[in-house]
Amino acid sequence: MTKRRMFLNAFSMNCVVHQSPGLWVRADDRMVDYKHLDVWVNLAKLLERGKFDALFLADVVGVYDVFRGSREAAARTATQLPVNDPMLLIPAMAHASEHLGFGFTSGILQYPPYSFARLISTLDFLTKGRIAWNIVTSYLESAGRAYGREGLPDHEERYEMADEYCEAVYKLWEASWADDAVVKDVERGIYANPARILDVTHDGRYYKVKGCHLTEPSPQRTPVLFQAGASPRGRAFAAKHAECAFFLGPTANVVGQYVADMRQLASASGRNPDDILSFAYMKIVTGGTEQEARRKYDDYFAQVNYDSAMALMSGWSGLDFGQLDPDMKIEYVETNAMRTMLYGFAKADPSHEWTVRDVANFAGIGGAGPVLVGSTEQIADQLEDWIDAGLDGFNIAYNITPGSFQDFIDGVVPVLQQRGRVQKDYGEGATLREKLYGPGRSRIARPHPAAEIHAATWSRP
Repeated sequence: MTKRRMFLNAFSMNCVVHQSPGLWVRADDRMVDYKHLDVWVNLAKLLERGKFDALFLADVVGVYDVFRGSREAAARTATQLPVNDPMLLIPAMAHASEHLGFGFTSGILQYPPYSFARLISTLDFLTKGRIAWNIVTSYLESAGRAYGREGLPDHEERYEMADEYCEAVYKLWEASWADDAVVKDVERGIYANPARILDVTHDGRYYKVKGCHLTEPSPQRTPVLFQAGASPRGRAFAAKHAECAFFLGPTANVVGQYVADMRQLASASGRNPDDILSFAYMKIVTGGTEQEARRKYDDYFAQVNYDSAMALMSGWSGLDFGQLDPDMKIEYVETNAMRTMLYGFAKADPSHEWTVRDVANFAGIGGAGPVLVGSTEQIADQLEDWIDAGLDGFNIAYNITPGSFQDFIDGVVPVLQQRGRVQKDYGEGATLREKLYGPGRSRIARPHPAAEIHAATWSRP
């Protein structure tokens, strides 16, 4: 029986502290040098050696100021502050690699659709079709204020905005330039056929566009689309738009529930659920033996910064953990932030009652999700259990970098390759979409809305 292939993304962020609060002080962690391009180029080379599918770069455009009502803890502990733009790292890493894909997070508040569409197309050219976009609606009220609003729009409204934002950029990527618009006729001095370039008109509630896309069709046109949101509205959005859905949850059962619901929604809307790959957040601490891995875990845990962990959890959940009794049981409260963060602790896993102290300990080493600790064989076993729960792959975060990735690549990846779970070499096809779905799949497939826009435009006489 053929085993399902396991997809692997590395999960990082262009900052000092991503999801390992306090560990930047260690001599074996290089994230304090996040401003140096060689750190990122060397990471890309390492991940390609490990046959990872992609590097997934997180981002935020606000500050973590919910904990104790201020950004003081975040600034003092470098908790995603300072944070640099992820997009600008990608061309250098792509130049240093041949197969590795690059996904980056960009929220709908950050760029007008017209500008963003050109940025994506440019990156798709520079990476030779290895770019992916993680669509987010933001969760920090400070992000809304930074972009000239009173705060964030309501959770449900943000998804309405995201639906429209996607429609606008899909039109620019898919409906402006025909596949045969670029002719490169040297003898006649004609680069493109003007008749095959159309203006895009989008007159929506939130966004307006009128004009042609400024770039010619890139290798993928529409980038590979990630979506990271597991609330009911987020799962519905993923079912409509995502090709890769990223889920956060404390256990395989919790994340498996999210995946099953999203797949059901996709099927009901006419999409093939197999066209949406599901990824779970994961941290891994491994060694030659379980005892070695446990010692490493304890060493990391001893250096966790409580305030940094709580700044993260408060920002993610929208709930100020600084105002709560550490022994208080976590209850699900709807906030305007990441709703599934609290749901995963309070409701989706009824087998465990989580207290504030539990969550602090959990976030201190795991960040937003689970931590697997064990020998290379034990880690491989546990990852296979998650895949058997309905997942396709993992966004693997680090405790220290590049050490956590090196341990995984040198220890766990060979075990998974031997078991037929992880690719031993990259598949055919140049683009990221082909690497994920097979040769000949550079362009997004119908009935995805972007593909339908392309078909409806260029089937005209």
